Amino acid sequence: MDEYKTLYLSSKDSVAVALSELPAQADVILKADEYELGITILEPIRFGHKFAVKAIRQGDDIIKYGEVIGAAVTDIPAGAHVHVHNLEGKRGRGDKIAK
Repeated sequence: MDEYKTLYLSSKDSVAVALSELPAQADVILKADEYELGITILEPIRFGHKFAVKAIRQGDDIIKYGEVIGAAVTDIPAGAHVHVHNLEGKRGRGDKIAK
């Protein structure tokens, strides 16, 4: 099995980051804390981009490095690319007022 480099820091995270190009159908093993998770990548993921490590429902928080970085604007299956097409950031938005 090929080895792919990823960054997955916390078992609370809903996304990981590709540290190498990840081809579609690649099987990736993620380890954080005492937790190990196997994921099949659904579509090519470029270096530095995020992918879902579990199914994320529309409206759910997206967690990276243990922190909320945004919310899903659509359902995102495990192994899918997570980027501006399916993620709305919650930080640094001057056009939104915190509730």
